[in-house]
Amino acid sequence: MTKSDKLLKLSSLGQSIWYDNLSRELLNDGSLKELIATGILGLTSNPAIFEKAISSSDIYDNDIRAMSELNKSDIEIYEELAVSDIQSAADLLFDTYIATDKIDGLVSLEVNPHLANDTQGTILEAKRLFKQVNRPNLMIKVPATPEGIPAIEHLIFSLESYKEVVAAYLSGISSFINKSGDPSSVASVASIFVGRVDTSIDKSIEDLNLESKITKGFAGVANAISAYDYFKKSFSSDKFNDLASQGVRVQRPLWASTAVKNPDIRDVFYIEELIGPNTVNTLPDATLDAFMDHGVVSNTIDNNISDSFSHLHLIENSEIDLSKIMDDLLSDGVKIFSDAFDQLIDNVSRKRLSIYSENL
Repeated sequence: MTKSDKLLKLSSLGQSIWYDNLSRELLNDGSLKELIATGILGLTSNPAIFEKAISSSDIYDNDIRAMSELNKSDIEIYEELAVSDIQSAADLLFDTYIATDKIDGLVSLEVNPHLANDTQGTILEAKRLFKQVNRPNLMIKVPATPEGIPAIEHLIFSLESYKEVVAAYLSGISSFINKSGDPSSVASVASIFVGRVDTSIDKSIEDLNLESKITKGFAGVANAISAYDYFKKSFSSDKFNDLASQGVRVQRPLWASTAVKNPDIRDVFYIEELIGPNTVNTLPDATLDAFMDHGVVSNTIDNNISDSFSHLHLIENSEIDLSKIMDDLLSDGVKIFSDAFDQLIDNVSRKRLSIYSENL
């Protein structure tokens, strides 16, 4: 089965594969265009991805030099670099955006993670970035902190957080309709992290010597499946059916953190176990390559619902504080992106100073 055949089969089962990477090299050498041709239907970015792209290449140096000469700040330089790459990626995916009736073909850009606990700041930043990029197939990413929920946020670990995000989406889209907005122009996903859940819970299983009672490496998938079960119930309700009749689309679950860290688990486990209708899986390079090489395509997500709830109940009834782990994962996730953002700005500053020194 070719790459195109495999991605086409996934699409026929209702799952879209988005590429979790972006750099100017990928844009300039045709790699991203080739991936889209094989069936990649969207793209996600975050501060860590831009940090790696900018710091590991000299392809941005001329732009950094030119903007430095215009006395642009480090953050302004980063934003212009990122916006340019996002625009180029969005242009490459625009045909997909139209062909899928604006469901896919989306490119994500994350708001400044330091605004995670600032509702109004997040909303203003999202609007500003959307206007700056000026592409209809831009998707703004923001974390699902308590302050962020009113802005329809998307950094989710626990089922409870996911329920709040669904409620926020339905409330927000209802308000949008009441203001004469066109709901068919709105696409939304809720990013549910998988691998990081396993990493944290598996450590607790080991620390508490619970290996004989609780299987490691399944909590992330079980948590995602429980969220998907809630998704199906929420988006088949009478409340949503009324909204759907007005053109509202479902808010699809997106599986994030899908690179398997546990060597005892199949490297494509987080893909193969979470295939189903109205889902998105976002894959980094190595995970995408592994799945293209030996991944099995089958509608699996409804196969383990009972086992998933049983597994989560087993964890909840053990000495593991599942609620605290999920809260910590949210805080840690925001910090990881904030630290990556700070490192990104620091690298832009170092590059700018290095280029300036070369010109002396």
